[in-house]
Amino acid sequence: MKKISFKDDYSEGAHPEILKTLSKTNLIQTIGYGEDEFSEKAKQLIKSKIGINNIDIHFVSGGTQANLIVISSLLKPHQSVIAVNTAHIEVHEAGAIEATGHKINTIETEDGKLTSGLIQEVVDYHTDEHMVKPKMVFISNSTEIGTVYTKKELTKLSEICKKNNLYLYIDGARSASALSSEKNDLTLKGISELTDIFYIGGTKNGALLGEAIVISNEKLKEDFRFYLKQKGALLAKGRLLGIQFLTLFKNNLYFELAERANHSAQKIAQALKNKGYNFLSQPQTNQLFPILPNKLITELHKKYEFYVWKKINETKSVVRIICSWATKKEDVDAFISDLK
Repeated sequence: MKKISFKDDYSEGAHPEILKTLSKTNLIQTIGYGEDEFSEKAKQLIKSKIGINNIDIHFVSGGTQANLIVISSLLKPHQSVIAVNTAHIEVHEAGAIEATGHKINTIETEDGKLTSGLIQEVVDYHTDEHMVKPKMVFISNSTEIGTVYTKKELTKLSEICKKNNLYLYIDGARSASALSSEKNDLTLKGISELTDIFYIGGTKNGALLGEAIVISNEKLKEDFRFYLKQKGALLAKGRLLGIQFLTLFKNNLYFELAERANHSAQKIAQALKNKGYNFLSQPQTNQLFPILPNKLITELHKKYEFYVWKKINETKSVVRIICSWATKKEDVDAFISDLK
């Protein structure tokens, strides 16, 4: 029997509407390298959704590629990036940032989020040319453990970054899930106004692949396409990315898919709460981190795939359960039934 997967939100291919549009436009000839009509329309549509026209948008294939290009292109060799210890660039990118010569100044937090005070401590510690110089703050929204930043929290980060002349960059691999969370009070416009650069994730929200890098800081826009080309991100068939984002941002599909994923996850979260189980972080998005007995984990693994995130003790562990836009209602119901 094939197991039902709750391991990630990119196990499925793409939303049918994207495949339909890709097929429909397949034989239309276009200019390459992201300068085609579909990519241009997608950029204009995203700008209208954000509500700011004076921004640059670039499409790349994946989140690790986006992080690598943004951080390595904007920092000088002696400059570093501040991030939480669970950050994707620290844990899950095979040392991509360090391989470009940039140190990551990591901070341990319980909720996966940075604060202005924690950032100031790192800045104050690095005093002279014998140490790396922090220049960028990296955060994820939603975070790697499913929490979301509020407008108040992001505003404080923006203020501390401006005070210390730091760039503020958001990894938005799960931006749709964060913006669709019941705990969210941010908008794409607010994010654009409070950060220097961020990206809108597509891979984990219905696209075959693709992320949209949004540059708000005027100083960071120059020559960015050169960086894309040098890092292998300027695709000859860039239309494939543009068409997907054009489809996702038409008729609010992007947010509808995220709401669907969040709803499925929250349904499982409620069932876990009803059984009296605690969580590593409070359920806010499509990622859940319940603390379960190891015996129960073993039983659930017979029918379901999910990651064991962290061992708590000899009898309990944290697991990660993720729902996607394509998670079936009957699979959610089956998991809840087996849990009972």
